[in-house]
Amino acid sequence: MLSVLSAPDAVVPALATPLTPVTRRILVIDDDEAMLDLVGIALRERGFEVFQADSGAEGLRIATKKLPDLILCDVRMEGVTGYDVLADLRKHPSTATLPFILITANDDPGGIGMRQGMELGADDYLRKPFEIESLYATVDARLKKAEMIRLDSERRLAALRDNISLMLPHELRTPLNGMLAYGDMLISQAETLQPADLVEAGEVISESGHRLERLIENFLIYTQTELMGGDPQRLAALRGMPCDDVTAVIEERARRQAQRFGRPDDLDLELQEVGIPISRDYLAKVVDELVQNAFKFSEPDTPVSVSLAAFDGQAQLTVSDLGRGMSAEEISHIGAFMQFGRKHHEQQGLGLGLTIARRLAGLYGGEVDVQSETGQGTRVVVRLPVD
Repeated sequence: MLSVLSAPDAVVPALATPLTPVTRRILVIDDDEAMLDLVGIALRERGFEVFQADSGAEGLRIATKKLPDLILCDVRMEGVTGYDVLADLRKHPSTATLPFILITANDDPGGIGMRQGMELGADDYLRKPFEIESLYATVDARLKKAEMIRLDSERRLAALRDNISLMLPHELRTPLNGMLAYGDMLISQAETLQPADLVEAGEVISESGHRLERLIENFLIYTQTELMGGDPQRLAALRGMPCDDVTAVIEERARRQAQRFGRPDDLDLELQEVGIPISRDYLAKVVDELVQNAFKFSEPDTPVSVSLAAFDGQAQLTVSDLGRGMSAEEISHIGAFMQFGRKHHEQQGLGLGLTIARRLAGLYGGEVDVQSETGQGTRVVVRLPVD
């Protein structure tokens, strides 16, 4: 078997049937001319379109202009190294996800260079000297994985479109219809309405208004978290406003949701005094979304538990129920505008609750873990640093 580094003048064996479509484009970056040409020849024999760059700077220029399907880049180059190329590409949205394979030296002690590359975002590596077949196998594996990711993204996008088209008109029209209908009734029948009728109309208008208010609020918070995630100054300022009455906020918001669903006796609270660096408003929002989901997707006379405690240097807020639950696949697809089983279960909301909780926790260096099983209930754990 040929070794790329040990036989630069060898003829690469042609394959009768290329395994990869010709449309696949690969950028090879290496300041060793012999290596650059040999790898280029090998990949062209395989049926790829190949771009070649003899320096890191030239590689960056071609990568941003051509947006290849895959990049092969040597680590040790004069001036702009392979690490520099990788770090720069990962900074820009158009090139951040390009599959990137680092070519490393065999004398890398303890794999330090390989680990550095992986930390910068490399997808794979080839260690010199490598055989032609290893090159082919690594390239094919990376391209297949990238294709799987692309197809999964397309499936998720299609599901997102379906959910938005199904939910958004309903979510906007339902409360608006109630407000308009009862508003028109108050105008046209004001002289004949009884006090009880007025109360009923007011309740419907108020509930519909609150529903629209929550919808708008969730959109605003979702947008805010998107913007703040890339603004270090705003993040620092946000983290400097911790809540000074954590347990009181959690209890008040949890009891409000229980009362809203007519289930005050189903709420179990077990709250310890733990300081966490989240703002009062955002803590209230996290509790509202998680406790509301727990009541919404569980039956009356079954418990909804809310607890706060400290574990291993972290504050742990847990909300659990014995309701409908979710499958492992549904948990993996949790995101904005995603609801599960909507065609079979009457629901309200745009599926932003868990996504907002995750984003808010992330702003403070925390995380949200969802544990659930279909028909067995759901347990959501929010972990945050202790203040």
